[in-house]
Amino acid sequence: MIETIKKLNKKIDRPLNFMEVCGTHTVAIFKHGIRSMLPHGIKLLSGPGCPVCVTSIKDVDKAITIARQDDAILTTFGDMMRVPGGKLSLSEVKAEGADIRIVYSPLDSLKIAKENPDKKVVFFGAGFETTAPAAAATLSEADRLGIENFYLYSVHKIVPPALEVLLQSEDVNIDGFVLPGHVSTIIGTKPYDFIPEKFNRPCVVTGFDADDILASIAMLISQTASGRASVEIQYKKVVSEIGNPNAVGFMEKYFEPVDAYWRGIGVLPGSGLSIRDEWRRRDAEAVFDLSGVVECPEPKGCMCGLVLRGVKLPSECNLFGKACTPERPIGACMVSTEGSCAAYYKYRS
Repeated sequence: MIETIKKLNKKIDRPLNFMEVCGTHTVAIFKHGIRSMLPHGIKLLSGPGCPVCVTSIKDVDKAITIARQDDAILTTFGDMMRVPGGKLSLSEVKAEGADIRIVYSPLDSLKIAKENPDKKVVFFGAGFETTAPAAAATLSEADRLGIENFYLYSVHKIVPPALEVLLQSEDVNIDGFVLPGHVSTIIGTKPYDFIPEKFNRPCVVTGFDADDILASIAMLISQTASGRASVEIQYKKVVSEIGNPNAVGFMEKYFEPVDAYWRGIGVLPGSGLSIRDEWRRRDAEAVFDLSGVVECPEPKGCMCGLVLRGVKLPSECNLFGKACTPERPIGACMVSTEGSCAAYYKYRS
């Protein structure tokens, strides 16, 4: 496949910048040393595809405020525990005595709620379209089972609006996208159609093996060389054009798009998922007073936002590998295994 890429690249008379959106792709690219395999002139940029990384400081601090209530139990995924808030992380607040529990699925939170009827059990739901349907289905199941002490704090985000903002940015030059495989299994490919239609940029949805990623790069170069721009599927064994209508239906029933703040990037229009008014009694923001929580500035010297937008490589941050390591993360990109900085640190040799 490398030879194919080299042959195709000879048809191009300019450098190409392709952005992989998914954090799992970022990890695979670092792990397999794919950047070093590519011919001169082809550059891979890592995008904002790690949901942990883009969860804002304010959202973490709101979750901490909930967890500190005497009548509350906060549940969340394990990789959210060490994401820095304004002063502390959930892990540090748990060490202080807050009842915070790691779950593998939001449905696990229902069992905790049933076992603790005197507590308000709140699932801190972060993620993209991949995890949002499960959170929506949990709201449905809570109603079906009559578990009234379960609530959701949703900071879910959706990918396509972020890509549009990146394409409109003056400091990021993107010639094509390696689109996420997991997200696309849910939403299909139609939500990406604006990229070739409005911005004339090629896109390829791909899997997570090295061969998958290299094949997608070859497909992007081929589109560029022939003057085409479309959304192609390399990951055909999993992804279809229509995605998973049932999963999308759950999202649309329980959530509505809202403007959302992405850590280090800012407010992106229509990029978040908020619980619809019909289900507000399940919304933690309607149950707990979170009005006093304000957005804190990013840590001094942290380039996480620039890394998430593909403007900087992790190694270009002065904190990387020195003050900021996986054991002592300053920026969110160093926390999750899908974070660009954590992946770069682990596979930097």
